[in-house]
Amino acid sequence: MADILSIADAPERAIDAACSVLARGDLLGLPTETVYGLAADATNGEAVAHIYAAKGRPRFNPLICHMSDRGMAEMHVRFEPLAEKLADAFWPGPLTLVLPRLKQSPVASLVTAGLDTLAVRVPRGIAGDIIRRFGRPIAAPSANRSGRISPTRAEHVAHDLGEAVSLVLDAGPCAVGLESTIVKVESGRAILLRPGGLSRDEIEAVTGHCLLRHETPGALEAPGMMASHYAPDAPVRLNVTSVAPSEVLIDFADQPIVGKEQARAVIELSASGRLTEAAAKLFDAMQRADRLGGSAIVFAPIPTTGLGEAINDRLQRAAAPRGVEPDAGTQFG
Repeated sequence: MADILSIADAPERAIDAACSVLARGDLLGLPTETVYGLAADATNGEAVAHIYAAKGRPRFNPLICHMSDRGMAEMHVRFEPLAEKLADAFWPGPLTLVLPRLKQSPVASLVTAGLDTLAVRVPRGIAGDIIRRFGRPIAAPSANRSGRISPTRAEHVAHDLGEAVSLVLDAGPCAVGLESTIVKVESGRAILLRPGGLSRDEIEAVTGHCLLRHETPGALEAPGMMASHYAPDAPVRLNVTSVAPSEVLIDFADQPIVGKEQARAVIELSASGRLTEAAAKLFDAMQRADRLGGSAIVFAPIPTTGLGEAINDRLQRAAAPRGVEPDAGTQFG
């Protein structure tokens, strides 16, 4: 089991310990506002390979590079005016931008999975402090085995990855609870690759036009785009109107689901129907439900507006048939 170090009492000690782990080429469980990341020095190809090995992650699935600020990001990717506008509006925060990679960037090619773009973001909180102290970008996908439920607490990381991680920093539950929204910017257009912790409405208010949708079948341009992802051990059913006694119900807004009183367990995402609360609790609720050993995990309907778009995206991938992945040969499309 990985060592867990709380940052509450000694944040400077935690930052120093984290930088030591990264400098050795080892893996770090890194708390961010979105989910906990599995972090390594992005310029160290061998360290990045450890991420793929620990997660059991397909090598054609690119990683997000976390930066301390826009200045660091500009050393690795080319910004056009629209990208600058989005970065200024939402960094630090749950927005990842996919931008053309600069040839002089020392980021390991394994991070990009062979693409000529790089996914970059600036996280809030202690993650940014660690990157600033370390002085180099950090590759950090979610700290879980590939395709499984994303971690929103330090104990989720330690339980799922064990000794593959040298150290997990504990900053408590993640405030956002969903991975970052990923937007590709090219030729003055903003293209939504993955909905996440920043809503479409917020982005469109800054860009002044509708976000385009990624429409290249089989192309894998960013993390979190596989058909089957975020999956618990138990099968998942969505938008239920009834629940069996052997099933675990994850409810939203206390809906009148038939059989709710006889369900194996009921976990409420937000009794008041607040999507921000539901997003923050989603992965933790799925982790809890999976440990209860029901015959299935079933979800009440959740609106698709605002953050509901990202929540439903995660649920659809969790419910998808296992082993359904894009064709690795089409990743460059």
